[in-house]
Amino acid sequence: MNPTPERTAALKSDPRMQRYFKSEAERRAMTQAMFDEAASGYDKAEALTAMGSGAWYRRDVLQRNGLKPGMALLDVAAGTGLVTVAGHELVGPQGRVWALDPSPGMLSELRKKVKVETLVAYAEAIPLPDAQVDFVSMGYALRHVSDLNLAFAEYLRVLRPGGRVCIMEISRPNNRVLRGLLHFHLSVIVPVLARLTRRHADVQRLWAYYGDTIESALEPQPILDALKRAGFVDVACSVTLGVFREYTGRRP
Repeated sequence: MNPTPERTAALKSDPRMQRYFKSEAERRAMTQAMFDEAASGYDKAEALTAMGSGAWYRRDVLQRNGLKPGMALLDVAAGTGLVTVAGHELVGPQGRVWALDPSPGMLSELRKKVKVETLVAYAEAIPLPDAQVDFVSMGYALRHVSDLNLAFAEYLRVLRPGGRVCIMEISRPNNRVLRGLLHFHLSVIVPVLARLTRRHADVQRLWAYYGDTIESALEPQPILDALKRAGFVDVACSVTLGVFREYTGRRP
């Protein structure tokens, strides 16, 4: 399967991203090192930004989109487990949860919070058998994926028939005022708060990278098209407060 044209172009040509890496190999090496270094301070930094809208929002999104007790959940790009914890609570003791992330440091922090199976891997190559899970979640990490076709094909492959995917993402608001406020929050407010709370420089660097990835992220339509190409049906995108998007689909 060929790489998603829009994503490949963004990686190669976006000047913001070129400041960080020149190739996919460099991107993977840089981001893994960056996330490993920032892992211990990640949750406190995330709380400063409030860009995840809190645990209540993550749990509500999963529940609204069909995650239920007893299900098998795969949380992709799980990081320190902010979405994984909510998912683990929802599936309950009869359910099963895998947390996948390319950063061993992030997964180490996750295992301090919740006892789940962890996989050090990328979304484009999930080390699970076919038709293994009922629900695939991804929280605020889609813009770090280099090949949407491969990732979404993997999501479809590991889902059982009728299984659902739910991708939470922060995106550029269409409204200019909201877009300006988001940029000001990430580029000015967050760094000031980080300095006041003496957060480590590695966390500040990660949040600067976050801001740039939001600015260079794909628009919704190419993402929806990629989900459909992978074979998902009932594909949709909803938006909350002009910033928080939920991309959903179902395996036939």
